Amino acid sequence: MFTGIVEELGEVLDVRQQGDSARLRVRGPLVTSDVRPGDSIAVNGVCLTVADSQEGLATGEFTADVMAETLRRTALGGLDAGSRVNLERPMALGGRLGGHLVQGHVDGVGTLAERTPGAHWDLVRITLSPSLARYVVEKGSVTVDGVSLTVVDAGDDHFTVSLIPTTLAHTTLGTTEPGRPLNLEVDILAKYVERLLGGDRVGIAEATRTTTEEAPR
Repeated sequence: MFTGIVEELGEVLDVRQQGDSARLRVRGPLVTSDVRPGDSIAVNGVCLTVADSQEGLATGEFTADVMAETLRRTALGGLDAGSRVNLERPMALGGRLGGHLVQGHVDGVGTLAERTPGAHWDLVRITLSPSLARYVVEKGSVTVDGVSLTVVDAGDDHFTVSLIPTTLAHTTLGTTEPGRPLNLEVDILAKYVERLLGGDRVGIAEATRTTTEEAPR
């Protein structure tokens, strides 16, 4: 579990294609300072497993395998050597929840459609599919390339967020140009609520049908 508070701006050193999968090598001295092989690190919001030996991690770099499903559902397939990436270690139990609950399980890919510079921040409009937009609400939380952000306004196929100076300076969103794909993870609570309410509606409908059928005529 992550929080969407980026710890480090890392760099992709190498991308090795392996059929329908890929292996990334990433430089991240801070996030590798206390991890062990098999631990998780979020790369642009995608939870990946560290594949190095402990000796390999001592270099401040780590490798991670990206499977076909991840390449299909995220924008990681567009990374190459030299790409900057947002890095975050999992939240420690008892630690501060600075952003919101983030799983590192990307729901889909959106597109940075427009950015409007302000005096101290940028207003960014991101487009996404209507099937995903239904989970994004005004003043709610959304994860964009691993960054926890507050939604300014939400539409049927887009939403906007404001990027403060810290976000502009310390994450990839500060230099992302319009037209670029972005990994999106909606608030997990919204999906659970929908699932539970959908189940309730089915249960109520079934109970109503059964009661009607069994009622005396």
